Amino acid sequence: MLTLTLRHDDGELVARHSAQDTFLALKSYEYVTGDVIELEVDEAPGLYWIQFDEALGERLVYLSEPIVRYEVILDATERRPYSPKIFSGVRHYLSARRASRADALTRRNLALNPYDRRGEVTIYPHASSNLGPAQDTAFRERNAIDGIIANDNHGSFPFQSWGTDRREDARFTLDFGRPVLIDELAFVLRGDYPHDSHWTALTVDFDDCSLDVPLTAELGRQRFTINEITTTSLTLSGLVKNDDDSPFPALTQIEAYGHDVAQPAARPDAPVRHLDLHRLAR
Repeated sequence: MLTLTLRHDDGELVARHSAQDTFLALKSYEYVTGDVIELEVDEAPGLYWIQFDEALGERLVYLSEPIVRYEVILDATERRPYSPKIFSGVRHYLSARRASRADALTRRNLALNPYDRRGEVTIYPHASSNLGPAQDTAFRERNAIDGIIANDNHGSFPFQSWGTDRREDARFTLDFGRPVLIDELAFVLRGDYPHDSHWTALTVDFDDCSLDVPLTAELGRQRFTINEITTTSLTLSGLVKNDDDSPFPALTQIEAYGHDVAQPAARPDAPVRHLDLHRLAR
């Protein structure tokens, strides 16, 4: 059984629903500062499909704890890298369901998680770096795994990205939260030229091996197939900036293609009834 709950910051209950495929459907509620979405699952860690807001969509993520709390994003500064549609209006649909074995073994972009944010991490994948907490929200790490590839401008949504704050020693880490199999990487570099620069090379460190990656100023995905490896994380380092006047190389999106290693337990199925087909007389 999964339970979705919406509470005020003082703990007062707004709405709750429990089911195998649970949801909250609100038709006349406007979020207020401090509102928290709480998801309680019957088995953790594990893979789940979650939707906390329609603008962020339903995403397959890995939950490390049986109770996940997600504060509604209303602060103007925090909203800069998000669609202005998030948590807006008075009609909302939230949902959660357990993933299947087929979901786990489907080849997909394992880096994708628009629900990632700084602070206590219970939803994976999670992006982090060695940059300070004062970094502008439009250039934070989660922006590089939110699935948005708009890269011919810079700043707030829809051109959010991960910027290095001019640090030559910048490092970007993507933690999957569990072992995964990866066979392809893709990079979308921000290319608001001539404001931007770009990297010509970087190193990717996995759990027990590393990879040197050449890059260009191309605006599209720069894709690289690799021998299939098992890893729990990857780190980008050794970022080599192009020799130009701009101090602003940036990463719009990183993608890591593959599938999960471990298969989740079989999901309990809802009762299914068989129906016979009837041939139409011709």
